[in-house]
Amino acid sequence: MPDTQLVEEAARAQLSLVLIPEVEPEDLDLDADMVAAYGLTSLNKVLFLTEVCEETEVDLAHFTEHDLAVMRTLRDVTDALTRHYATTGA
Repeated sequence: MPDTQLVEEAARAQLSLVLIPEVEPEDLDLDADMVAAYGLTSLNKVLFLTEVCEETEVDLAHFTEHDLAVMRTLRDVTDALTRHYATTGA
């Protein structure tokens, strides 16, 4: 399975878990603004990113505050993590 697909599956699963109400992973739109479309709060974004980084073994320290701020869509998150996932050997 390609790195992008593995990271996307992990990101979808983790985002689904922090949303209230929960949205099924396969129903999440990769290009939807996570705040506007799903009501993702700042706290839930941190929880989501922490968990998806842990699951993919990508160190959250790779990302600056600016990097995190511009991750507005699930695709943004997947793209950013995939760049580092490939270097972890995960």
